[in-house]
Amino acid sequence: ILEEIETAIKEYSEELVQQLALRDELEFEKEVKNSFISVLIEVQNKQKEHKETAKKKKKLKNGSSQNGKNERSHMPGTYLTTVIPYEKKNGPPSVEDLQILTKILRAMKEDSEKVPSLLTDYILKDPIATICEQMKP
Repeated sequence: ILEEIETAIKEYSEELVQQLALRDELEFEKEVKNSFISVLIEVQNKQKEHKETAKKKKKLKNGSSQNGKNERSHMPGTYLTTVIPYEKKNGPPSVEDLQILTKILRAMKEDSEKVPSLLTDYILKDPIATICEQMKP
């Protein structure tokens, strides 16, 4: 009987460890998804705000004479209007894709000059993975 109990305890312990690992994995996935949604909403709100500000500036420019001053270095909101290419797959985006997209969205929100390189890395990562998948026997 003692051996049976020890075997049962060992099996239950292994099952518990597996379930806890699964719970941690699901919790992490939930955090990634929530983070993505939060940043996406923040970017959308900032885009809306940027659009309204641009409309107001345009109205003011049309109403008053220009002083001939054009600032062209880095216009605020330059990267805020970036479009992230996304190819819909069979199911929701992977956790890895969501992490990458979240990183790009954060850079867009901050109007960071890292946006082009992050986008390039993201775009190049996907075709390479697709090509590698197609090459598997």
